[in-house]
Amino acid sequence: MSRAVDGTRRHDRRKKILKSAKGYWGRRKSNFRAAKDAVAKAGVYAYRDRRAKKREFRRLWIARISAACRDRGITYSRFINGLSKAQVEINRKALSNMAIEDSKAFDAVVETAKSALGV
Repeated sequence: MSRAVDGTRRHDRRKKILKSAKGYWGRRKSNFRAAKDAVAKAGVYAYRDRRAKKREFRRLWIARISAACRDRGITYSRFINGLSKAQVEINRKALSNMAIEDSKAFDAVVETAKSALGV
């Protein structure tokens, strides 16, 4: 008759937590109870910050576009308003890259926005 080996499930679960805590400082990497709390907290931060990252990048793109627009004599809000009136649909990430890498194309987009506003 075979015997049941009871401890593998518990051992595997603890091993998984301690593997996730690899690189943590002090007791948090080696003591299961401390590691369990640290890994749970890290998961909360990771979940939160995956969403925060999207907001932070949008803020960065807007700041870059705003700076490029001000160099060309128009504010960011009027620029976006002009683009919507001209029915130009281009996202902020692309506009930001255009402002940095291809200034001639960005100049053309700014002129399109300005002409739609009647400036």
